Amino acid sequence: MPAVLVDGLTKRWGARVALRGVSFTVERGEIVGLLGPNGAGKSTTLGVLATQLPFDRGRVVIADRELPRDAGAARRVVGLVPQQIALYPTLSAEENLRFFGRAAGLTAAAAAVAAATALARFGLAERAREPIARLSVGMRRRLNLACGILHAPAIVLLDEPVVGVDPQSRERIFAAVQELARGGAAVVYSTHQMEEAERLCGRIVLLDGGEVRAAGTPAALVAATGLVPHVRLRTIRSLGPGWLDGVAGARVVTLADGACDVALADASAVPAVLAAADRGGGRLVEFQVVRPNLADAFLALTGHALRDDDLA
Repeated sequence: MPAVLVDGLTKRWGARVALRGVSFTVERGEIVGLLGPNGAGKSTTLGVLATQLPFDRGRVVIADRELPRDAGAARRVVGLVPQQIALYPTLSAEENLRFFGRAAGLTAAAAAVAAATALARFGLAERAREPIARLSVGMRRRLNLACGILHAPAIVLLDEPVVGVDPQSRERIFAAVQELARGGAAVVYSTHQMEEAERLCGRIVLLDGGEVRAAGTPAALVAATGLVPHVRLRTIRSLGPGWLDGVAGARVVTLADGACDVALADASAVPAVLAAADRGGGRLVEFQVVRPNLADAFLALTGHALRDDDLA
């Protein structure tokens, strides 16, 4: 049994269907990304996994606990880090950590030890006794994550955990997420940022309109679309017909006014394309290698780009 099993999950809000038969799994030690635009159903999926939302149909199992029957037991092994910062602003960082540690079932002594460890781990020790209202957004985000994982949960649910943070906080949060997975936690990472998903997630579930459009490794998702790398050239003089003859696995897609886009079967053909352009007398001004990514795959699979509009 995987750490997280979601099979045919359907969730309605009145007449609106928020999730339409969503299915995926997450193994222990794995980071699986839920990638999609706002409104795709990512937050709703996490709400179900966190036992906060009932669902209409399907099967959900969290660390061998069947939902909704074993929801109480499942909550003890789940750590949820919500998109909205869920901290008490009048309490200090240390007081928030101790409170959430106790709420997660730790003894007072264990919560104190875990809080001290978390403050050091997330670079907050020097601000431990300051009220949350005086901390930066990045510090609050780090503390938000620390409070959600203080009890060392087996399942970690992250909903857009780096929204609006500074680069330093972003790197600390990324490092913590990777450390959680290395420690054996099953991590579900919700985002609409392609770069985050590609960097952190071993597998991606592409969600759109409450449906799974595709799932797999980032490389497999891109490969499944048939998209290929391109090299874009700009030359002083336009290249004539046949300038690319003899370069295997390369074909001209567009050619006009000194600009040329060449589709490649493999990026290793780039040097041969540049050499052919030089032989063709175009006098190369600039070039760019464009590799297809998850954003391109999402566009190919759904017909629209990853967007940031309606909230889930």
